[in-house]
Amino acid sequence: MELDTYFSSEGISGAKINEEALEIDRVGLQEMLAHLSSVQIQYVVVLNTSRLWRTDIVKVLIQRELKKYGCDIKSIEQPSYSIHKKDPNDFLVNGLMELLDQYQRLEIALKLTKGRNKKAKEGGYAGGRATFGYQKRKGEKELKIHNGQAEAVKRLFDLKRLNKKWSLSRLAEALNDEGYRTTLGKAFTKVQVKRILDRESFYQGVYTYGQIQANGKHEAII
Repeated sequence: MELDTYFSSEGISGAKINEEALEIDRVGLQEMLAHLSSVQIQYVVVLNTSRLWRTDIVKVLIQRELKKYGCDIKSIEQPSYSIHKKDPNDFLVNGLMELLDQYQRLEIALKLTKGRNKKAKEGGYAGGRATFGYQKRKGEKELKIHNGQAEAVKRLFDLKRLNKKWSLSRLAEALNDEGYRTTLGKAFTKVQVKRILDRESFYQGVYTYGQIQANGKHEAII
């Protein structure tokens, strides 16, 4: 067997429960399926079928595309696997392996969720992108104030308090006119202004994670 092309995609975190949309958006997967439409390929070689799909919905979609182009799967860890095979024993073994893989992912996700919930209840940073106005330095466990961004946050809430009838667009315009910029160094939009205003309690020192609210360990900005 001669390998034609190699495709790869970034792994999906076990913490991501809603995987369907994420799987379809994998660049490597999209490129592979597009390649099949232009070149005659006999097999797609993978370490395990879990590298191709992690949900039944995506499994059905991928197998439908492979069958359309007359292509099968060669799995290194599942040597007898075939999308065309109807042998009951193979069906049982492959099905059990896929169930085990799914169980392991859910177990990891559950442990991560428990850990994050515990940390959130204590007011600690439970993960995710740092809220505008703060930064998460490498090696540090908690959020620290980003002085430049924090000044923009303070100014926005001052503008909102002094000009209660101003629209989001007008507030964004005022920030931009005074030289404030977003994390990426771009001008503020009404969407970004709303996102900051919606997190008023966070900027007051209250940490929210899902349904959990606690006095945050992060320093308040307003």
